[in-house]
Amino acid sequence: MGQVYLSRTVSGRALALKTVRAELGREPGFEERFAREIRNSDQVRSPWTTAVVDYSPVGQRPQWLATEYVPAPSLADWVQRRGRLSEQSVLALAAELCGALGAVHGAGLVHRDVKPSNVLLGRRRPLLIDFGIARTVEDSRHTRTGGVIGSPGYLAPEQASAGGSGAPGDVFSMAAVLVYAATGVGPFSHPQEEVSAAALLYRIVHEEPNLDGVPAALLSLLRHCLAKDPRRRPTAGAVGAMLERLGGRTGTWPHLLPEALQRDLAVREEEARALVSAAVHPPAGAAVSGAPEVGPVRGGTGTAAGPAAGTRQRRLSSRTGWAIAGTMGAALIAVVSTLAVRGLTDKDTSSGGTPSPSPTAVSLPASWTGTWVGSGPGTPDADGITQARTERFAVTLTLQPALQGKYAGKQVSRVAEVDTGRELGCTEALQLREVRGRSMVFEAITSRPTDQSAAFSCPKGNIYVVTMTDHDTLRLGNEGAQSAGAPSALSRR
Repeated sequence: MGQVYLSRTVSGRALALKTVRAELGREPGFEERFAREIRNSDQVRSPWTTAVVDYSPVGQRPQWLATEYVPAPSLADWVQRRGRLSEQSVLALAAELCGALGAVHGAGLVHRDVKPSNVLLGRRRPLLIDFGIARTVEDSRHTRTGGVIGSPGYLAPEQASAGGSGAPGDVFSMAAVLVYAATGVGPFSHPQEEVSAAALLYRIVHEEPNLDGVPAALLSLLRHCLAKDPRRRPTAGAVGAMLERLGGRTGTWPHLLPEALQRDLAVREEEARALVSAAVHPPAGAAVSGAPEVGPVRGGTGTAAGPAAGTRQRRLSSRTGWAIAGTMGAALIAVVSTLAVRGLTDKDTSSGGTPSPSPTAVSLPASWTGTWVGSGPGTPDADGITQARTERFAVTLTLQPALQGKYAGKQVSRVAEVDTGRELGCTEALQLREVRGRSMVFEAITSRPTDQSAAFSCPKGNIYVVTMTDHDTLRLGNEGAQSAGAPSALSRR
């Protein structure tokens, strides 16, 4: 749909702000769909789901909505980086997701897009996010064009074949997500395979799920949830009751967090606090006039505990308004990259833990000068709504001798969008901000689209932490503004 930004209110409250791409905002019917997402998000008030804090007025461009920021990785991001969850963690996750679906269905809604990237692994409990395609139970419309809507691989058979889906479809999708959490792969996919959406939809409708690797305690339950006939599936409440008998209870999640996930969350929380507290204060009397020109958020999303649906008052005003960044005169902060939404990852521990807080040199070592190149896979499996679908991510980093605080070179990223081939990369001028032994910290002091005819803008201020692992290799650290799908290392050219 657009970009997600880490922002803040004048009082210092961290918010996740989603902006809408201009071309989407011009599509017939989009404003109604966007308003529906806001209504649906605001309608479900529970500990497991996200709620809207504020949103753009009708008719304003660009459109945006804001939620309270929660620094946590998605299940998809975590499993891709760290592997599957333990049996006890999966049981706890299942119980919490049943609670989330119970809240959604209790509000008269069907989510219709339950998938690993829409599940955040929060510290207190997992959160179910993104109500962009949710509909009321009574709403018979399937899609805006009559096609299938949702994410291939996690759709219910009735959704894959006819486009329509009710509460049983969410239960099917939840079970598919739990298979992914337990095995590292969805029930209709195979490890390391590249499969088309059409093939996945065929398997969902006609083939039995692959449950190899699913813990024995969950096998029978997940088979029932993955039944082809929606009438044979249990409700979310019934699944929750069965999970209790298996030891899966709500409230146990915080006690079962893997140590690596606890560290990951601590890093995200600390960085969010630092970024929010470092934001500039807006000038007196600054007024709000739309979405900010800032950089995308590195991970997490929002959850809020606002007033009950139907009573929410608009909070954006000159009295309580946001700090707005850039030309709008606010204090919204960019957290990450020049491109897509990405989760923070834990700090690197391979070189001895937390970096030194003070620099050990005042200039860029001569061994760093020259041109460095690398490429990453991009994000071809992204949903194309909350995150761009890209098929390559190439980076060229050119460095020259520089003192701390001075211009040190530039980074050019070339990122191709799937289907359109559009260039989505940015070119940044880098300043040497800090020297930490074998690691250098760079700040983007200017930034523009690599394709200078592009209509989007690139935020400046991104921070990059780069470590020299050997004479010919630079590693892009987890701390900083690396994007999803970017290269993890650069080689000397």
